[in-house]
Amino acid sequence: MIRTSFNDNWTVAPKAGFFSEVVASATTPQEITLPHDAMICNKKLKPEDGGNVAIGFFPEGSYDYKKKFFVPLEYKDKRVTFEFEGVYMNAMVYINSEFAGQHPNGYTNFYVSADRFLKYGEENEIKVAAMNLKDSRWYSGAGIYRNTKLIIGNLLHLALDGIKIATPEIHNDRAAVTVATVLENEGHNTQTVHVHTTIVDPGGEVIASEVSPITTFAGESAILRQRLYVRNPKLWSVDAPHLYQCRTSIVAEDGEQLDKETTTFGIRSLTLNPDQGLCINGETVKLRGACIHHDNGVIGAATIDRAEERRVEILKEAGFNALRSSHHPMSKALLDACDRIGMLVVDESFDMWTSTKADHDYALHFPVWWEKDIQAMVDKNYNHPSVIIYTIGNEIPETGRRVDAAWGRKIVDKIRSLDNTRYITNAINFTVSVLDELSKWMKSQQSDQLEKSESGNEGINTMMNNLGEQMAKIVASDFAKDKTAEAFACIDIAGYNYGEARYSLDMELFPNRIIIGSETKPEEIDKNWEMVKQHSQIIGDFTWTGWDYLGESGIGRVVYEPEELATGIVGGYPWFTAWCGDIDIIGNRRPVSYYREIVFGLRKTPFIAIQRPNHYGKQMFPMMWSWSDSISSWSWDGYENKPIKVEVYSDAEQVELLVNGVLVGQSPAGKENRYKAEFETVYVPGEVEAIAYENGQEIGRMKLRSAVNDVRLNVEADRNVISASDNDLSFVMITLKDEQGNLYNTADRKVSVSVTGSGILQGCGSANPKSEENFFDGAYTTFDGKALAVIRPIGAGLIKVTVSAEGCASQTVQINALPLD
Repeated sequence: MIRTSFNDNWTVAPKAGFFSEVVASATTPQEITLPHDAMICNKKLKPEDGGNVAIGFFPEGSYDYKKKFFVPLEYKDKRVTFEFEGVYMNAMVYINSEFAGQHPNGYTNFYVSADRFLKYGEENEIKVAAMNLKDSRWYSGAGIYRNTKLIIGNLLHLALDGIKIATPEIHNDRAAVTVATVLENEGHNTQTVHVHTTIVDPGGEVIASEVSPITTFAGESAILRQRLYVRNPKLWSVDAPHLYQCRTSIVAEDGEQLDKETTTFGIRSLTLNPDQGLCINGETVKLRGACIHHDNGVIGAATIDRAEERRVEILKEAGFNALRSSHHPMSKALLDACDRIGMLVVDESFDMWTSTKADHDYALHFPVWWEKDIQAMVDKNYNHPSVIIYTIGNEIPETGRRVDAAWGRKIVDKIRSLDNTRYITNAINFTVSVLDELSKWMKSQQSDQLEKSESGNEGINTMMNNLGEQMAKIVASDFAKDKTAEAFACIDIAGYNYGEARYSLDMELFPNRIIIGSETKPEEIDKNWEMVKQHSQIIGDFTWTGWDYLGESGIGRVVYEPEELATGIVGGYPWFTAWCGDIDIIGNRRPVSYYREIVFGLRKTPFIAIQRPNHYGKQMFPMMWSWSDSISSWSWDGYENKPIKVEVYSDAEQVELLVNGVLVGQSPAGKENRYKAEFETVYVPGEVEAIAYENGQEIGRMKLRSAVNDVRLNVEADRNVISASDNDLSFVMITLKDEQGNLYNTADRKVSVSVTGSGILQGCGSANPKSEENFFDGAYTTFDGKALAVIRPIGAGLIKVTVSAEGCASQTVQINALPLD
């Protein structure tokens, strides 16, 4: 079937109500190109106006998306289908005002068959109604936020998601490739056709082919299974992500090509055992993992392909080799990027089963829709070599219940019936699993922590934060072990969310159990990674989180004033990002990212982070997901000769710190000191330098220099040549620097962005986790000296981006959007 983008020429408007077709809406529909997030385009609401801290204070709402399109007469003898990769949420689809389909889940792919509703030789209209209302624990976005496709096929055609490729046998000199092809005959006659299957190597050379006849019967589908062999295969791995293409065509007996499709796949093997852990192509791989949400920062939840690709690039450069989608299936664009770049994927199905976590969330639909959504997830993932593990849920209360735990078995069995080539886990939080009986158990332990943990009833994140050290006792208890036994019994890999207190216990109790740290605290990475390295039963660690995200506002903040704790684990308005990612929302690495890279053994050069001097001497109240309140800069105007604390991260035995060439001190570092040394000094402009030593020999050094004199705008596009596609972007980083290129982090000011030519400003903002500004205004105040403008092409041609700020000379960058082939 022929797929083309259906992203252009849509309109969107807030839903006007029952009589919206008769009475004009008060809001004029806005012309847009998909993917589009309607939620990010609204001003944030203060709590007194109905703002919700969980979703970053962005307003919820209902939206109608509409598009007019012409249907040629010849489509009468075709099959017309619309594909929606993601609509948040409760999508209702209408074609020419007739109900055509629905899809409650906001994160899974779905199709709408259009034939019975179409007017041939005329203009038609499609409408998609989407609604989000008290249905998420984090920022979800709203509307048609992922790609759409128009799919045209003959009456006899390849089924949607009808090609499944596996590589069951791999040797050095050859690999067996099995291709299962589903054909659908929606015509009135029995028809014999030939299926041509060709495999093309990464260099574009045809290396294997097969032609097979198959007879299809009217109104039925048929499956053809072919087995081909690739000689001297190039295996897919994180370090060498070789990809092959499978080109499939259906040819009628008279030679007419009825359908064709190209499928990308990789050749790789997976094995799992307690002696070697996880092996890819026979080599043990430890998962250096990041949990990530789905939003793309200043452009909201809009899943534009280049934004997804950029995230994978940056996360891999930071040392991660695996991503866990949290807590929903990944986009197709993200999976494609993981395949190309070399990033392993743990794809998650659900954040809830039958128990709601928000008033109107997916649990209300789960009992009816879960099988369809599992099918959609597996269909999406099957041919992607990057996907190695499915996870059937995140912190599901049912995992600790005798009857409800059976849902886990049902989901696992469903996945295995569709895909037996990958492993299955469940991200289980022991505290959540025992929550129903936690009060009774804690009273039996004579604990006084329960009252504190339940105060305010703010949810699981607040409870975990308040429990503190008591949480480890709950996790390590026989009570938790027994309550979760059935949930773990049906999966291949035991996913532990904040369950490291059970690592040593369970390796002894369950010698056949393979464990993955499916969600962990950033501050514990050194301890957790040591366990991962030492024990083959523990195959990886996934931090919360790899990339900062919108919503769950302020759960990673550091508090200095006790009254700020009144809001609990979340921050009060205007906090709107979680502020707990290794990477901030505009794509810059925070100090914890470099610390993690050192712990992973991927960086020998020491790293310098400076705690913000305006809080020097104050007591810190970190949250469960906090890192130190520090940045990597030696520019602190206004704090000259005042005390300051310097952190140096290093795996070396010893580090020394110098300011303007004068020794401040020496301190041990390395594993025994949690890879960190801290120094007290005073801020003197100039240069701070850290030198790392091993066995008395220098192994690396890092310098930071103070910014001086005039503040300058540094404007740099990540790519100056892009395609004129609805799925390409250029990310323009705006930085305040001095003439020598040193960061001016204390000179923040509002920057304005104007775009002329063949592009538009898709979004503009900074990483400030508590700004009241909007991403759509074209102007934003820098944070720690940085901001980001995201440019989207609207056609082929030159795009000029001009950035201006008070006290700085304006800067212009040019981006060339090349026409599509």
